[in-house]
Amino acid sequence: MDFRIDPELCVACLACVRVCPSDAVAVEDQKVWIVDEACTRVGLCLPACPHEAIIAVGDATRALEFALARNAVLILAVESAAWFYPATPEQVVNACYAAGFSTVHRGVLGDELVAKEYLDLWAEEGWGSGGTVIRSTCPVIVETIRNQYPELIPYLAPVATPIEAESRYLKAMYGEDTPVVYSGVCLTEGGEDVDAAITLAELEGIFRKRGIRVGDQPMYFSRIPEERRRFWSTAGGLPLELLKEERQSSRRFRKFRGLSQLEGIARAVAVDRIELGFVDILPCEGCLDHPLLGPKEELFRRREIVGATEPPRATESVLREGVRIQVGARVAIEVNGVGPSVEAVEEVLDQIGLAPNGRPWDSGSCGYATCREFAVAAAQGRTTLKSCPRYLERQATIAQQQAAVDALTGLASFRVLRDRLANEVARCHRTGDRFAVLFLDLDNFKQVNDRFGHEAGNAVLKETARQCGAQIRLTDLAGRYGGDEFVIVLVGTGEEGAQVVGEKVRLAVQETGRQMGYPEGFVTASIGVAEYRPDKKDEDVLVAADRALYRAKAAGRNQVATGGTGGEP
Repeated sequence: MDFRIDPELCVACLACVRVCPSDAVAVEDQKVWIVDEACTRVGLCLPACPHEAIIAVGDATRALEFALARNAVLILAVESAAWFYPATPEQVVNACYAAGFSTVHRGVLGDELVAKEYLDLWAEEGWGSGGTVIRSTCPVIVETIRNQYPELIPYLAPVATPIEAESRYLKAMYGEDTPVVYSGVCLTEGGEDVDAAITLAELEGIFRKRGIRVGDQPMYFSRIPEERRRFWSTAGGLPLELLKEERQSSRRFRKFRGLSQLEGIARAVAVDRIELGFVDILPCEGCLDHPLLGPKEELFRRREIVGATEPPRATESVLREGVRIQVGARVAIEVNGVGPSVEAVEEVLDQIGLAPNGRPWDSGSCGYATCREFAVAAAQGRTTLKSCPRYLERQATIAQQQAAVDALTGLASFRVLRDRLANEVARCHRTGDRFAVLFLDLDNFKQVNDRFGHEAGNAVLKETARQCGAQIRLTDLAGRYGGDEFVIVLVGTGEEGAQVVGEKVRLAVQETGRQMGYPEGFVTASIGVAEYRPDKKDEDVLVAADRALYRAKAAGRNQVATGGTGGEP
């Protein structure tokens, strides 16, 4: 079974990211998908999604082909009684036969095989009398241990899952070539021994495609039903004798629910060296609590329905004599993937930055509990920095700072110049003060580019900008207007003072051209000066300075010309 995310329904709310215990949900901008190699199929993301964008997909097409061939054996989970309610188990089994399945079993044989194997292990010295044995009938637990807690692999009980054991048993009964289809909620149980695994919803879809209505089936079995009574087991393959012998508070028997318990078990076993005895751990309260069956609020209702269909216990084993299979399971120590390098994780953390208190943000807004967890996921390619709000805020701040500075010259940008002029005008209206503007243009800049190249032209622009900044005070502002034009705002300065500053700038630019090796008079600047006074608003001060600049150009260039006073820009 695989979990898929419908892109039409997903809004990237990251609810699935927050609940996924194996970090199998990848996020990039508004795109969210599930990484199959990392997914343990626990199904917590299914009820967590408020938009119903996550769907579980089994081998429905293959299962339908087996049904049409009429030679497949179906293992129908006992939870089907709750799924198809108010239809009776008899009607559901009859519908399975009508769909084309040759034989229908209901999961009890696998529970019996596994329970007997556990009892044999419990009787062995070193298993029942001490040490730690982790019940591994849930494939989600096995996969999580394999991927995240390899130190617990030696403590896994070497027992197959109930569906895996039953599939082997049925192939031994009906022949190795007999296709086995499993329909239930935990579709990773069968492994390679199951030829097709489908959800109960997909089984219902097969009924619809075959034109079968479960409610129209007879209320009695149309064929002699397969054995469903238990002798050794309880639901899930746990031995009844073990439950009777040991209380749940016993040190030899411990019951845990939830994947979060594995971290404590790993520490107790691998670090503290505590012997836990027989550990029964499941990711939920059992298959009836699986997300594919519905909300948690209906768990007790489902238990009542399934409990009402449970037949009396058998007085002796229901397993056939002469059918011998291997119920043991061997778990390979294979860590899922290779962890990212420390350098890659630290690089992501550097790009995120720290909070004002000098510590990581750890806000959880990205879907991960800590910034380090997010950095590990980003380094592994399961998410990107586009999913980190703090990173985006930092990038926006950097972009805003960069927009305020001209990239080539380092002077203020045109946007900053515009805002500064507006602020100076407002200040002058409040205080009655004045300010002046210098408008500077390089005289032969096009010839510099044509004769010496654009790199030489850029060098001239940089040196001109440096000289503009060197001739003014900290309260003044120099900026690049565009191309080879510069603007200087002189605070609290009249036309006479601005003319003196303009002359200094002109001489500095001329000297810069001489020092850079250009011919005498080749690198020069024409400058226009205009003064702003609040009592005269007839003309924009920047326009007045520009007109003064053109007068300096018309007078022969390499000059400073005044343009009188200017008004509101």
